[in-house]
Amino acid sequence: MSEDPNGAAPAAPALRQRLAQVRGVSVPPRPLDARALAALAANPGCHRRALLDGAGVDKPRLAEALGVPSGFGQSQFAFMRGHAFEARVKADGGAELLRLAHACLGGGPAPDSGGEVPDLAAPGPAERVARTEEALRKAVGRPGGWTLLDHPMLVLEVAGSEAFLEPDAVVVHPDGGWSVVEIKSFPMLDGSADAAKVGSAARQAAVYVLALEEAAARLSGPLGAAPAVRHRVLLVCPKDFSNLPAGAAVDVRKQRAVTRRQLSRLTRVEELADALPPEVCFDPDRPAAELLHAVESVPAAYAPECLSACELAFHCRERARSAGDVTALGRSVRGELGGLTSVDEVLAAASSLPDTGEGGDPGAEATVAALRRAARLRTEALAAAGAGTPDRGPGCR
Repeated sequence: MSEDPNGAAPAAPALRQRLAQVRGVSVPPRPLDARALAALAANPGCHRRALLDGAGVDKPRLAEALGVPSGFGQSQFAFMRGHAFEARVKADGGAELLRLAHACLGGGPAPDSGGEVPDLAAPGPAERVARTEEALRKAVGRPGGWTLLDHPMLVLEVAGSEAFLEPDAVVVHPDGGWSVVEIKSFPMLDGSADAAKVGSAARQAAVYVLALEEAAARLSGPLGAAPAVRHRVLLVCPKDFSNLPAGAAVDVRKQRAVTRRQLSRLTRVEELADALPPEVCFDPDRPAAELLHAVESVPAAYAPECLSACELAFHCRERARSAGDVTALGRSVRGELGGLTSVDEVLAAASSLPDTGEGGDPGAEATVAALRRAARLRTEALAAAGAGTPDRGPGCR
């Protein structure tokens, strides 16, 4: 595998040069990670995010330059606490982590102590991928023991380019199975954690499972058969409000299937780059007016869910609201409104008179009828509330 000097995914020289022009030649590329890929899979119709992530654009700096900073990121205290918890979980050859893996996932006899922890250090991401796959091959060829891969490097092809991914850990069980481990700092209270946070962790782990499956497929020749990549991942969190680890098995088959399907629908990054005017560049040091033109030259698909997943979400929300786009109200509302794509169209339909003609679209007619009924009920409710509320006079609050 060829490699960009800054650690970006391999690409043909012409494409790599074009993406550097889009990103800004002096701006080092930001590598794709599992969190970004999970967000891409959740919104595959957003060409803006697909291009910016594929080109390695520095979206946090871009958002600041546009005057709509994202505010993403952990506090320094939370970051240090998370690292301390992860170090505790992996101490002594990962003895506690392997105990949790056996208790939650099985896969062979219980570990007596820590397992094999191979050295995966290498100078670049491509070399780390090779070192990881070599460690996996040796672990499967040495049955009967537990192996812990601490921060291995995996690779996954997305939209014609390769993303290097670094899970917290991968466990090789004595029976030869491979399991992804996600270590999070949110607590597990009485054996359960916040459902939204677990769902986010599951989507992220599903990306790692896909990448691990590709590694297994590449190793199926030397090993004789593709190793079993488990679709139940190990989630490790602090127990209650302590620093003691607790584990839970999370089935990510649904998230894996959805992620694979959505990632396959992404337009290839070279197609998006070729569609741009040659002068478009997302270098955050450029004037704000030029950056705004560059961002608006790539179509976006905003939804409220983007606020928790994309650094440019506040900018896209502002533009969607100013354009009266109903997607700013959520995907469910957008789906219910059918062909009505703007707030003005919705208001006009709600205040229109019934159509006595025939031959119209039944679906559209039902939507308009529902809007008229909702408008009528709202008017009646406001009238009733106004009639039952005494006038407290001007200046009253």
